[in-house]
Amino acid sequence: MATLKAVEQAVEVLLERLAEVDPDVRRKYAVERTVACRVRDLDIVFLASFDEDGTISNVTTAERGDAQVKLSASSDDLIALIEGRLSVPTAWATGKLRIDASMFDLLKLRSLL
Repeated sequence: MATLKAVEQAVEVLLERLAEVDPDVRRKYAVERTVACRVRDLDIVFLASFDEDGTISNVTTAERGDAQVKLSASSDDLIALIEGRLSVPTAWATGKLRIDASMFDLLKLRSLL
């Protein structure tokens, strides 16, 4: 089990990577959505907002939270996903990643990431 600090560092890397995406690409695939990522073994939720220009804002943590796009993974699996050692399809198919979102949201976010 990874520590909260390790997960926070991985999330920061993800945010930096998203910030480096070409602004035109971000705008093309951007959807204004709230996102909640529950880290099951740490019992914490990362909450964020995707803005219509493709930027992410209002990143916070909470004990629980609701959003339009919901993800759930263990701390180790979340870090592996962010680092690219685990693919989203594999994680989803094996139950390591749970996703609750519309197909439209999934396709848009996949194109952005």
